[in-house]
Amino acid sequence: MERSEQRAVVAEFLGTLLLVFFAVGSAVIGLKFMGTLGVALAFGFTLLALAYAIGPISGCHVNPAVTLAMLAAGRIKVRRAVLYWVAQFAGAIAGAALLYWLVQSIPGLETSGAFGSNGYGSRSDVGLSGGGAFLAETVLTFLLAYVVLAVTSRVAVVGFDGLPIGLALGVIHIVGIPLTGTSVNPARSLGPALFAGGQALSQLWLFLVAPLVGGLIAALVIRLTHPADEPRVTADVA
Repeated sequence: MERSEQRAVVAEFLGTLLLVFFAVGSAVIGLKFMGTLGVALAFGFTLLALAYAIGPISGCHVNPAVTLAMLAAGRIKVRRAVLYWVAQFAGAIAGAALLYWLVQSIPGLETSGAFGSNGYGSRSDVGLSGGGAFLAETVLTFLLAYVVLAVTSRVAVVGFDGLPIGLALGVIHIVGIPLTGTSVNPARSLGPALFAGGQALSQLWLFLVAPLVGGLIAALVIRLTHPADEPRVTADVA
């Protein structure tokens, strides 16, 4: 593994860890203090900060669905995508473990079956059905992946690219939290679900699959709205 590739993989691991610890942590610990809007802003601001911190290193995907969209759009090679996926899932689990360790020190805080995990049916604030949850997660992830693909001319996030990405994630959470708790990120869903257990695990499949579908659709649509024959710098990563 080349040194630049190694740095990128480490950045994806660290970025996903921090996203889960801080953003999911805002839901686990601070929801009753800051409300839905506060949690949505925590997700958006965390991703915005990470975009500037690790965007020039790895592109700041920190999301397997975004990496899949980048792969399908021809912005990243298969080898790099697989390494990113491993790093993202490992980082999410590590971030969830660190958060779980922290909340064990908070008296009376219940984590079983919840812990910032995603859900539908009885686990949705509005009672959203499984089919509705799949549709919602697909569309919400489409928006995130589409914005990432549209504002970046290559795999790296540079300049002001991070601003619309962070804003998009914030808006997505404002809409999605009452519906499913908002996944749009298979790694973000896996980490907390492993520690929540119960229905969080039995419903996990939806929050692994739907975001990937949304990412693939975004990669297809971007070819229609941003044709390849327009001036665009493609990623040269291996």
